[in-house]
Amino acid sequence: MLSRPKAHAGLRHLALFVAKFDETLHFYTQLLGMRIEWQPDPDNIYLCSGCDNLALHRYQGGERPIAGQRLDHFGFIIDSPDEVDAWHAFLLENGVAIKAAPRTHRDGARSFYCLDPDGNLVQMIYHPPISGRGA
Repeated sequence: MLSRPKAHAGLRHLALFVAKFDETLHFYTQLLGMRIEWQPDPDNIYLCSGCDNLALHRYQGGERPIAGQRLDHFGFIIDSPDEVDAWHAFLLENGVAIKAAPRTHRDGARSFYCLDPDGNLVQMIYHPPISGRGA
C-alpha cells in the first residue's frame, strides 16, 4: 500500500459557471477586491487574492442542467471579527443581498452570508485556526 504523499497546501481554487458573468466579475473584483490574474478569452477569467484562485466561466445556453454535485457555499477568510462586521456593512451599502447577518459561532468564528450576482452563497468568515495568517 502506498503511503500518503506530502500534505497539500489547502483548498485554494474554485471554478464556477456563471450566467451573469459581468455582474459576477464586478462583485469579485470591485467589491471583494480580487485581481484579474489571467483572461484567456472573453468567456473565462481567473481571479486571485494573493493566496487563491477563482475561475469564472461564462455559462452559455438554456437552463442549466441539474448537476450531480451541489455546492452549498464557499467562504472568504477575514482576519478579525470586527472586519467581518465591516465587510457586512460595506456589502450591504453596495446593494449585495445579505442572507444571514453576522453572528459569532460556538467555536469563536464569526461570519455572515451573502449572494453573488449569480446566486452563489458566499460566506465571509473569521475562523480562528486560519484567520490572520496573511496571504
